[in-house]
Amino acid sequence: MGWSGGVWCNRGVADGSGAARDVIGAVLDPGTWESWDVAPREPDAAVGPGGYAGALAAARERSGSDEAVLTGAGRLGGRRVALIVSEFAFLAGSIGVAAADRITAAVARATREGLPLLAAPASGGTRMQEGTFAFVQMARITAAVMAHKAAHLPYLVYLRHPTTGGVLASWGSLGHVTVAEPGALIGFLGPRVYAALHGEPFPPDVQTAENLAARGLIDAVLPVAALRPALLRALSVLCAPELPTPAAPTPAEPGRADGPGAEDGRSAWEIVAASREDGRVGVREVLAAAGEVTALSGTGAGESDPGVRLALARFGRAGCVVVGQDRASQREGHPIGPAGLRVARRGMRLAADLRLPLLTVVDTPGAVLSADAENGGLAGEIARCLADLITLDAPTVCLLLGEGTGGAALALLPADRVLVARSGWLMPLPPEGASVIVHRTPDRAAELAAAQGITAADLLARGIADDLAPETPEALVSALEHAFLTARALPTTARPTTRTARFTP
Repeated sequence: MGWSGGVWCNRGVADGSGAARDVIGAVLDPGTWESWDVAPREPDAAVGPGGYAGALAAARERSGSDEAVLTGAGRLGGRRVALIVSEFAFLAGSIGVAAADRITAAVARATREGLPLLAAPASGGTRMQEGTFAFVQMARITAAVMAHKAAHLPYLVYLRHPTTGGVLASWGSLGHVTVAEPGALIGFLGPRVYAALHGEPFPPDVQTAENLAARGLIDAVLPVAALRPALLRALSVLCAPELPTPAAPTPAEPGRADGPGAEDGRSAWEIVAASREDGRVGVREVLAAAGEVTALSGTGAGESDPGVRLALARFGRAGCVVVGQDRASQREGHPIGPAGLRVARRGMRLAADLRLPLLTVVDTPGAVLSADAENGGLAGEIARCLADLITLDAPTVCLLLGEGTGGAALALLPADRVLVARSGWLMPLPPEGASVIVHRTPDRAAELAAAQGITAADLLARGIADDLAPETPEALVSALEHAFLTARALPTTARPTTRTARFTP
C-alpha cells in the first residue's frame, strides 16, 4: 500500500540527479512526449564576473538542453499530463528569468488545458549570475502554481537530488502530494554555503529525503523507477470521473439503518468491550480492502502523528481522501494529539483543493491528555477540524467504526452521511471517566454507558447516524461506495446545514 521504496546509488551532490529526459522517459508512455519549449530569451547583463554568455553556451553543450528546465506534456497510462523537469547539468538547474518564463508558461498551459501537473525539480536555486531579478521569479512561479491549484487540478512534486534554495522554497514545496528521490539532498540553504558562512559543516542527515519523510515534510521516498506506478495509482483517484447521482436508496440495500440488526441484543457496556477487542477491523483493514491506495504522511509542515492515517483510496467507483484514526497505533502508544488533527485538516484541504470526496474514520479512545497537547493547542485544533469539516464543499462520509471518545471523535464526525458499525459508539468521555465525574468512581462505567445513549441503535434513532455499517472490510467497500453516491446528490450549498441538522433536537 502507498508509495514504493527502493535502493539508492551513492553519488556526489555536484553530480545532480538523473537527466531530465531520463525522468520523462521513466514516467510517460513511450513516444508520447510533446515539448512545449520555445527558444529562451537572451538574458540581461550578468551580475558579477564576466563570461555568463560563455557559461550559457557551455551549459547548452554539456547538457544538450537550451535551459535549466524542460516542459511539455505526454500520456501516463493513457491520461494526458503536463511535466516540468529540471536539467541539473544546465548550470546546476538554476532558475533565471528565461527558465521562469518557461515554467510559468507551462503551468499556465496545463491550467488552461485542465491537465494534472508533475514538477520534478533538481536545482541549486536561483541563478546568481542574474541577481535579484532572478530571485524574485520564485514569486512569479508560485503565483502560477497557485492558479493551477485554484482550478482544482492536481499538482504533484518529485524532489530530486539536489533541490535547494528558492526552488525548494517555492514551487518545490507546494505539491498536493510530494515525494523525493532516495538519498537526495533537500534543504533551503546549501551545505557549501552554510560551511562557508559559519566555518563548520552543516549537521549531517538533516537535509535528506529520508529525514524529511520521517518528519512529515514529504509523503514518501521512492526511486525514479517507481515513480510511474505511484503516479498511476495516485492519479486514478485524483482524476477520478465524477460520480453519478444515485436513485433514492431502498430498504433492500445491505447495511441500511432500516435493515435487520440495528438492535443486536448486547448492552452498551458489552458493545464498548467489543470495540476494544484485539483483532477487530480498523482503518488499516479498511484501506487494505480499498483499491488504488496511496499513503500520505504528515502535515507537510514538519509534523506527523501515527495515530492518524492519511491516504488516497478508491471504494468501488468512489475515489476519495481518507482521514482515519488508527486504533492499533493509538493502543501502541501514539494517542492523537494536535499534530494528528493537523494531519486531518491537511486531508480536508486536499479534498477541497481537488474536489474529492472525503472519508473520515472515527475509532479512538480519546485525544492525548498532556501538557504538550495543551501547549500545542489541542482544543483549538479540534475546533478548526470541526469548522473545516462542516464547511467543506466536497461530499463527506464518516465511518464510526469503533470507539468514539471525546473531542478527537467529534472532530471527524459531521458529514453528509454517517455510517456506524454495530460495535461503534460515541461518548464525551470513556465510560470509566464519565463514571468518575458523576459518581467519583470508575466502577459504575457500565451504568453510565447505558444511560448516555451511545450505541449504534441510539445514534440511528436520534438521527446522529444514517446507516449501519458492516464490520468486514470487503462489505465496507460496497457500503462506502453507496454512501458516497448518496452524499454526492446533496447540493453543495446545503452541506453545512445538513451536516449540523442531525445534531438539532
